[in-house]
Amino acid sequence: MTDHGVTERGAAGVEPPHADVSAFVRERVFPVEPVLDAGGPAARELRERLRSEARACGLWALPLPGELGGGGLPLSAYAAIAEAEGASDHGPGALGSASLLDVTMLSRHGSARVGEEYLPRLVSGELRACYAMTEPDTPGTEPALTATRAESRPGGGWRVTGRKWFVSHAGDADLVTVLARTSGRPGDRTGLSLLLVPTGSPGFRVVRELPVLGATGQYEIAFDGVEVGAGHLVGDPGQALAVAGERLGLGRTLRALRWLGQAQRAFDLLCDRATARQGARGPLADRQLVQQHVFESLLALRTARPLVHEAMALVAEGREAHVEVGLAKTAAARTLQEVADRAVQVFGAAGLGPDTPLPALFRTGRTARILDGPDEQHVSAVARRVLRGRPAVTPG
Repeated sequence: MTDHGVTERGAAGVEPPHADVSAFVRERVFPVEPVLDAGGPAARELRERLRSEARACGLWALPLPGELGGGGLPLSAYAAIAEAEGASDHGPGALGSASLLDVTMLSRHGSARVGEEYLPRLVSGELRACYAMTEPDTPGTEPALTATRAESRPGGGWRVTGRKWFVSHAGDADLVTVLARTSGRPGDRTGLSLLLVPTGSPGFRVVRELPVLGATGQYEIAFDGVEVGAGHLVGDPGQALAVAGERLGLGRTLRALRWLGQAQRAFDLLCDRATARQGARGPLADRQLVQQHVFESLLALRTARPLVHEAMALVAEGREAHVEVGLAKTAAARTLQEVADRAVQVFGAAGLGPDTPLPALFRTGRTARILDGPDEQHVSAVARRVLRGRPAVTPG
């Protein structure tokens, strides 16, 4: 069963690859998620097979630059496809769009050397990248307090020392973009820089994996005097927060689109269960409280989807979108958690076990409300911007 909002968008002219991407994720990625979740050699072999199949189907790296080997699809056209890919956590990786954020930021702000040496290999899937900003002893919502430092070397380049955690996919990444202080003192909003560090560099190490509610994929990493060349600076020295803010806006919107895809998947499972499950008094679908779960889930999806697509439209055009991105990120995360929770309730005990993707969908929804900025941060930031823009009213 499918939310008719998706069907209507398709009839209105969603790009042809959408149906193919959706079918690829449903038919080829969904069935092998347990193997991919487990990691290890079997997962790597399977991931490479899926990537080869995506290339053969003409679905590889659709939103990445055509001159680098991608499909060249603009962000505005990619929005609906991002939902279809994101229905599985492994969809973007299997289809080659997982590197979109890194490729976009390195294309805009990386040096010529970075562009030549790394970008084509990121697009082809030969290399994997990650992003390290949050630190164990520093609030993630206050990047100006970053303790990781990068000291300039006499012969040029930088020496990076510090520790980061909750870095997605750092365990098998080839490159990591790290936020570090290159001048000034903790608390200064200038003096922070972004550097691209090859993970094979001496002094880089993975400290440990950090399971999130039992799931793998997050890591703590350390930089013990890692040396990188001057050409690995991303953006202007000391101005990292501007680049990081740009990255966060696009990254949060992309993830919100993918969370919508997972919420839609949970909704479909809920509806299928309600119509198929027979009790002593007939199908679950005939029960009013189950109908309420369907209604509230559909309402959440239909409310969140326009917010997320509005944010993507603004981000794709390079326009101011702080309020829209904050609304979209919060709405999509809450929607995924809410819809997955309702689906679990309708499934009963079966929704808690390993036979459905619902535990993983619920876990993603719950963590989404903390990662990429907690709800509270977005609520406060959006409210401040709205209130700042209102004219002063004289009492009485």
